[in-house]
Amino acid sequence: MNYRAFVIYGSPGSGKGTQGRVLGSIPGFYHLSTGDVFRSLDFRTEIARTFMEYSSKGHLVPDELTFQVFTQHIEKMIALGSYKPEVDHLILDGIPRTATQAILLRNYVVVQRFFLLDVVDKEKLVARLVKRALKENRADDANEHIIRERFAVFDKETEEILKHYPKEIMFRIDALQYPYEVLRDILMKINTREE
Repeated sequence: MNYRAFVIYGSPGSGKGTQGRVLGSIPGFYHLSTGDVFRSLDFRTEIARTFMEYSSKGHLVPDELTFQVFTQHIEKMIALGSYKPEVDHLILDGIPRTATQAILLRNYVVVQRFFLLDVVDKEKLVARLVKRALKENRADDANEHIIRERFAVFDKETEEILKHYPKEIMFRIDALQYPYEVLRDILMKINTREE
């Protein structure tokens, strides 16, 4: 089955998780954050230790491992009845992060809209991430050097990822607006989609 999906894509701290959680609370949508899935793993496992090894340096988890965690999580949520692919749209947050992941996703997902949460002023994001690290106890956001490394990785991968999606489904959203304004802009584009 090809899952219908909307991708929320943006640099660390751009608000992907916030928007994904809000959309996921609406009937007919299921929010899947690969970052949340990785952070919820049992840290005694090899997968969780690999995630920590990469994220603590600001690097991306290898594509094959990310995709394995992604597919296992979807299958688990279907089995539990939390995600119903025949009626729900996936809200993808944190995948794809690389061109390879975008290619792998083609076998599973039909991306109907791709929302790029755009941030011009990265310094505002640094402050946002440090604040989030304190509030949510997220080690991957606590170190400014690691934050800047994550931005560099994001910038490097973005151009390649954007090549994989048609321009007509891609929308840039100003991520530095108030969260409700970002949500409004996303919902307006979702509501105009063709079935």
